[in-house]
Amino acid sequence: MSQETPSYGGQAVIEGVMFGGKHVNVTAVRRKNQEITFLEVPKSDKSWVVKLRKIPLLRGLVSIIDASAKGSKHLNYSAESYAEDEVDPEEAAKPKKKDKEEGWSLGMIFGVAVMGILSFIFGKVIFTLVPVFLESFLFKNVFDNYVLHNIIEGAIKLILLLVYLWAISQTPVIKRLFQYHGAEHKVISAFEAGEELTVRNVQKYSRLHYRCGSSFMMLTIVLGVIIYSVVPWDSLWERVIQRIILLPVVIGVSFEVLKGTNAVRDVPGLKYLGYPGLWLQLLTTKEPKDEQVEVSIASFNRMRELDAEIEAKGYAGASVSGILDPAKG
Repeated sequence: MSQETPSYGGQAVIEGVMFGGKHVNVTAVRRKNQEITFLEVPKSDKSWVVKLRKIPLLRGLVSIIDASAKGSKHLNYSAESYAEDEVDPEEAAKPKKKDKEEGWSLGMIFGVAVMGILSFIFGKVIFTLVPVFLESFLFKNVFDNYVLHNIIEGAIKLILLLVYLWAISQTPVIKRLFQYHGAEHKVISAFEAGEELTVRNVQKYSRLHYRCGSSFMMLTIVLGVIIYSVVPWDSLWERVIQRIILLPVVIGVSFEVLKGTNAVRDVPGLKYLGYPGLWLQLLTTKEPKDEQVEVSIASFNRMRELDAEIEAKGYAGASVSGILDPAKG
C-alpha cells in the first residue's frame, strides 16, 4: 500500500458493515426486503482525544475506548433494523405494544449488540483474570518459577479464547456476523491494492487482514506473557493486582506492535510476525457471500463519497452534520 493510500478501518455489524472515514462513519445494512439502508454519523472528535491519539502507547487504549463508544450507535442501528425486519408486517402496522414476546426478541438482539461493544473492555478483564485463578488452582504447588507460571497462564488464556470464539461462531447470528467481518477485510484489501470495487474483484482477496482486532487480541496474549514476566509476584492477589495495573500497558504495547507488523507485512521474512493474528482470524472471519460483499462495498463507497463531498465543501468537525441526511445520521 502506498503512503498516499488512506488507511481505513471498519467493523461488522448485524447484517451489515461499518466503515470509518476521515470525517464520517457509515454503516450499510441489508434489510429483509433486500434493500440496503445506511446510517451516516459525522465524526466530531474532541481536540484532547486527537492529541492523545498521537501519543505512542497511550493512543492504543484511547483508540479502543473511542471506537467502542462510537461503534455503539452503529451496532444499535443494525440491531434495531434486524428486529424491525423480524416483526410481522401486520403486527408492525398495529399500535406498538410492549408485549413479552417482542420485548424478549428485541432484548436478545440488543444483547448481541451490547456484547459487541463491551466484549473487549470487560472481556479483556475476564480473559486476563480467569486464567490467573485457573493456573494458580491447577499449578500453584507444582513449581516456583513465576515465569513458567506466566507462560502456562498465557496458554490457558489462549485456549479459553479459542474455545469461546469457536463456540459463538456456531450460532447463526454470529456466523453471519463473521461473514460480514470477512467482507469488510476483503473490501479494504481490494481498495489497498488499487482494485475497482466490484463484487467479483473483491471476492478474489483474502478474508484475513493484518490490521484487525483479532490480531490485536492474539498480540495481547503473547506480549502479556512477556510484560507480566518483567515484574515478579509472590502471591495470588499480588499477581491479580499486577495484571490489572499492567493491562493498559499490554494494550498500548500490543497496539504499537500491531501497527509495526502491518507496516512490514510486505518485507520478506518480517511478514511472518503477523501470522499468529491471521491464524486467529480463521475463527473470527468466514468467507462472505456475494450479497454480503455487496453491502460492504456499498458502505465503503458511501463513506468515501461523503468524505469527498465534505472536503470539497470545506466542512469539518461539527459542520459535517450539515451535509448528511438527518434521517440517516
